Amino acid sequence: MTKRIAILGSTGSIGTNALRVIDALGDDYEVAALTAHNNVKLLAEQVRKYKPKIAVVTNPEKIEEFKKLIDGQRVAVSATAKQAIQETDIDIVIAAIVGAAGLEAILAAAKAGKILAIANKEPLVIAGALLTKTAKETGAKILPVDSEHSAVFQAMQAGDAKEVNRIILTASGGPFRGATKEQIKNATIEQALAHPTWNMGKKITVDSATMMNKALEIIEAKWLFGMPVEKIEVLVHPESIIHSMVEFVDGSIIAQMSGPDMCLPIQYALTFPHRVKGITKHLRLEEIGKLTFERPDMEVFKSLKIGYAVAKTGGTAAAVFNAANEAAVKEFLEGKIKFVNIVEIIEYCLDKHKIKTDATLNDLLSADNWARNEVKKWQNRTT
Repeated sequence: MTKRIAILGSTGSIGTNALRVIDALGDDYEVAALTAHNNVKLLAEQVRKYKPKIAVVTNPEKIEEFKKLIDGQRVAVSATAKQAIQETDIDIVIAAIVGAAGLEAILAAAKAGKILAIANKEPLVIAGALLTKTAKETGAKILPVDSEHSAVFQAMQAGDAKEVNRIILTASGGPFRGATKEQIKNATIEQALAHPTWNMGKKITVDSATMMNKALEIIEAKWLFGMPVEKIEVLVHPESIIHSMVEFVDGSIIAQMSGPDMCLPIQYALTFPHRVKGITKHLRLEEIGKLTFERPDMEVFKSLKIGYAVAKTGGTAAAVFNAANEAAVKEFLEGKIKFVNIVEIIEYCLDKHKIKTDATLNDLLSADNWARNEVKKWQNRTT
């Protein structure tokens, strides 16, 4: 039976890799909906190749340009990803939109009982309680595409959730692994973007440099696997071969290993519970030679310590944590603040925020918006 797929964020790295995976998987997988924000030229090329029923351009200023680019193509054009999910016959939704922008569409997919293959951290970070509760009520299935959480998910197939002793999320350590506070205090944009292993977007690369990506992953893992924060650990593994591990109560540690290629977790989410031959290059351990591990320094990478606290607090705190970081990283990449200011701004916003525990979607989106405005206030306060 053909699986119909919607890709939210089809022009980004995850989206384009997902289309490569679908090409390799063959006729059992059909592209039903594609969405983009700014890159309408690439979206138009994708529409011509895959012929989805609906294409979404979330930037209203780009819709007319897109319509001209696809002149003659039989495809419905929408301005909202939520509408694409509601009006198209879809089996699997690949969520790869950076930030809170795709949250409404993802919740709509959960309400409709779809399979959700989540690649971006924000849905579970911002709205983990709401999303998992909705999925439980409707029978929607949440499958991780983020490499670390996919690794945990794969490892957990070896046992039962109640048999898990701890989840170990691995981290590359980013460009500042082993650095002191003083050494990274005035880090440049170029230094923060010089990731030793992964080729990612600028925002995600800066998150790796601050280790904010792991802080967000702690929150994500809490909701995705229903685990208390105390059972989630972070271990630096610079080779990025083991993507994460699960330790069971009997002392067994199950690790998922592969080269640094996002196509494998994307494919596993699409074919689960089955495994099929794919396009990912097979790993040769003799070529790797050795695997090393070390504990992260939580005083140098303070975002990790804050992440644990936010994961325990819950409510709107995570929405503020994520939004403050997004806004601060943007300021850093535009040269308006120093690298060290990113975490300072996050702390400033969390200290000022009045947390709402039993949060609705509107509460979470309001907290997101509030945090972004507070980042601007911080800027004005210091200039």
